[in-house]
Amino acid sequence: MADLFGTLTSKQKEKWMKNFTIALLTLLFLGTPALASDAVLESYIQNYGYDARLEMKVSSKKVLDLLEDGKAVLVDIRFKEEQEAWGPSFALKIPLNELPARLNELPKDKIIVTACPHKDRAIIAMTYLRSKGIPARYLTDGLIGLVENLRGDAAMYFLKLLREQK
Repeated sequence: MADLFGTLTSKQKEKWMKNFTIALLTLLFLGTPALASDAVLESYIQNYGYDARLEMKVSSKKVLDLLEDGKAVLVDIRFKEEQEAWGPSFALKIPLNELPARLNELPKDKIIVTACPHKDRAIIAMTYLRSKGIPARYLTDGLIGLVENLRGDAAMYFLKLLREQK
């Protein structure tokens, strides 16, 4: 180890030790799921910066592009009654209070975008998913904003592309 550290600057040593410590603590806590979640969330918060702030958000215009390209799944986390009353037919419907029990329904190969009418519950869901190591995002303008972007020809075009993906 002395040889490795001999070639690093003090700032590089500090960063290496910080990353090593985070990795070690995460591995130690993996045996206890609740602690692992806490460690992942704690690490996310400790490393939170402007890039993370931008990366956790997605606008309805961008999410439509991601959905059209098959790169994302929209998760409607509203209550069942809200989902039954109205909402996007193409969204995966998992109410927020059912999310912990239904994590296995989320695809591992797509960006998970949580959504509710505005964004309060979507942020809670996104934070929970990130605590589980899932790099989720939330819909910044909510389902209300999504509806504004799916009108007329835009809706027809979007649904046509989704049908072609199947």
